Amino acid sequence: MLKSVLLAAAAVGVMATGVSAAAQDKSTPPSRAELTPQRFGTWGFDTGGRRTSVKPGDDFEAYANGGYVDALVIPADKSTYGAFDLLGDLSQRQVRAILEDSARTAGEQPTATSQKVGAFYRAFMDEARIEQLGTTPLRNDLDAIRAETTKTQAVALMASSGRGYQASIIRASVGVDDKNPDRYIFQMEQGGLGLPDRDYYLEANFSEKLGLYRAYVRKMLELGGWEHPAESAAEIVDFETAIARVSWSRTEQRDPVKTYNPVTLASLEHSAPGFDWKTYFDAWGVSDAPGYLVGEPSALAGEAKLFAQAPLSTIQAWQAFHLIHNAATLLPKAFVDARFDFYGKTLSGQPEIEVRWKRGSDMVAGLMGEGVGEIYVARYFPPESKAKMTELIGNLKAAFRARIQNLDWMSPATKTEALKKLDAYRVMIGYPDRFKNYAPLVIKASDLYGDVARAKAFETTRKLQRIHQPVDKYEWAMSPQAVNAYNQPLFNEVVFPAAILQPPFFDPKADMAVNYGAIVGVIGHEMTHGFDDQGRHYDSTGRLRDWWTAEDAAKFEARAERLGKQYDTYEPVPGTHLQGKLTMGENIADQGGVSLALDAYHASLHGRPAPVIDGLTGDQRVFLGWAQAFREKNREDFARQMAVVDPHSPGRFRINGVLRNIDGWYAAFDVKPGDKLYLPPEQRAKVW
Repeated sequence: MLKSVLLAAAAVGVMATGVSAAAQDKSTPPSRAELTPQRFGTWGFDTGGRRTSVKPGDDFEAYANGGYVDALVIPADKSTYGAFDLLGDLSQRQVRAILEDSARTAGEQPTATSQKVGAFYRAFMDEARIEQLGTTPLRNDLDAIRAETTKTQAVALMASSGRGYQASIIRASVGVDDKNPDRYIFQMEQGGLGLPDRDYYLEANFSEKLGLYRAYVRKMLELGGWEHPAESAAEIVDFETAIARVSWSRTEQRDPVKTYNPVTLASLEHSAPGFDWKTYFDAWGVSDAPGYLVGEPSALAGEAKLFAQAPLSTIQAWQAFHLIHNAATLLPKAFVDARFDFYGKTLSGQPEIEVRWKRGSDMVAGLMGEGVGEIYVARYFPPESKAKMTELIGNLKAAFRARIQNLDWMSPATKTEALKKLDAYRVMIGYPDRFKNYAPLVIKASDLYGDVARAKAFETTRKLQRIHQPVDKYEWAMSPQAVNAYNQPLFNEVVFPAAILQPPFFDPKADMAVNYGAIVGVIGHEMTHGFDDQGRHYDSTGRLRDWWTAEDAAKFEARAERLGKQYDTYEPVPGTHLQGKLTMGENIADQGGVSLALDAYHASLHGRPAPVIDGLTGDQRVFLGWAQAFREKNREDFARQMAVVDPHSPGRFRINGVLRNIDGWYAAFDVKPGDKLYLPPEQRAKVW
């Protein structure tokens, strides 16, 4: 995946300004210009955004993007701002146009999907009705918690978490079996925390945030009318702190081998007593599932023990808080503001909340993603983009094949398996072959709280109903309007939604070297995920299987470790370091993506010399295309949070940290000893 957090900003190709969120809340629909992607420069690159006074070998990110970043003012309703956010905002405006068109003609309870999305959006935008209803929508769900007299009843209610707003200390879902990708299986993982990561409870540098979280918990309980909010808030935070102590780190959770743990009901009852697993399975409706997987066995055992030890009143208070928190964005302004004040301002440093139409667009696009996406593709995705992408992917796969064949550290046996995996890669472009059928989903223009609950229940029911069916290997995990891409190791595929196939990532009219650096680099990034420290454990059929020789695996791990140690030294903000092991997969994928983009660009020239544009060679433009795609600026609180939770490095290090390990970059910009980014050849970390 390219980016964990999808945030939106201003028009593509337009410098961001500090315009307040309120000023952006226009009642008029977006203009044609606001719905059209902007081109970058005259040949696909923003030459005016460079800072040419900086030597490329000292700080390539500043050389390529320094002028842009220096002038950039992060909008008041954003925590981060960059190329992804520029394009994300274009997608957000395009979705708004779709939803507002639909809302004008949608009835109270439409039957057509194209009308349901409009009615859903209209329900969110009806602030007057939301204020009028107050806490009434919460009443039944809170009463269900109050009615619990035993922990068995609490477990049963937790098992309904996928169908509405109730919460569970165990995260569960129906997914594909990593060692048998032809079947679905019921998966369980650690949960229970309201803060972004266990470190927020355990590390001294987050103690202030933890205290403010306690105040937030109390505030939400007060707004929801829960009994004894101050005492309950203290109990909830203490309970979650205990959960944090038994939770696995994000780095540990990245290991696909250690997190693959088949269990049975009997083995769970033995290894994790104190939680009524039979009731949990029965209430979920998975008592006859083909199998069960646990991600973090010791964590689930620890949570079960804590659940057993805690008073029922503490469990109920925890449930009540998380219920209110989960529903807050759909409730009156006091709830919305309280949630934003903590999660937006306090944790991420974001001064203002996004205007309502943006939040409404994101909500509908998230819960009825393919319903919106089918319309989005028809309006905004030109067929020629898909055709051009197919050509670029062919060039990239050829470059990847040559790179694997020429590796000097991999044995022929492992190369054979790697090439088999590469040949089996499927690349999905733009949109799925079949869109989801939303016919069973009931949407009412006057029932926002019910709409969201029904949308969640619809998706959960859809997944549960197929648990005994063949795996749908053509299902997408992202909607066409998402500005992102991903690798699905279980299907051995990479997926590129329509919305990312626009400038600055892809422009059919731009210089092809820039396109190779940007979109081909992105494709290469996703393909390399199949061979990163996680993806390498999956074979050509998508099965979790060790297909490496022991010696080759050791060589891979040594190279990856060298790369990780480099990233451990990087500080996005003073005093906060990146975690090389947490960001390992994305860093390997970045390095592979850029290397493959350069190889594929060379191959595309068919022996012809690359043109020189504005004094820049073809190779230079490839690297500039990559740098432009990852330019960004972050607020300090947000940067600190991402260093703890995000497997992606910040944009600055996705540029400088990657390129200093690529020999071709040194040659392209004449980088020499004495330059700040220079690494001697023997110190460069080369994985793929």
